[in-house]
Amino acid sequence: MNPPNGFSQKVVNLESRTFFLQIQKFENGYFISITEGTNKIGSMVISLATGPKPITTTIIPSRTESVFQKLIAEQISTRIRGIALVSTFTQKKLEPNTAKALMSEIMEMVDND
Repeated sequence: MNPPNGFSQKVVNLESRTFFLQIQKFENGYFISITEGTNKIGSMVISLATGPKPITTTIIPSRTESVFQKLIAEQISTRIRGIALVSTFTQKKLEPNTAKALMSEIMEMVDND
């Protein structure tokens, strides 16, 4: 069975850690899943950009990655003028270089979609 149109996934190895990135594109937005180790739904943030500034809400709070999730959701929703729902499950806190690299990978996937 092939994944539906608008679905992409990627495995990224950074600093001895393995992350699974999955993106599902919809007409009005994206669902982005970032997981480490096992494929789990984690903390969740949603952002909606229809005006000059995106509206962002936390659905499931994160103990450590809330700024990372918020940045990704707001950047994607603003770029597409729609909705971005981001779920993140990590084994431990992301180092700044790891977060930056993951963000670059995700934005590249969105741009190529």
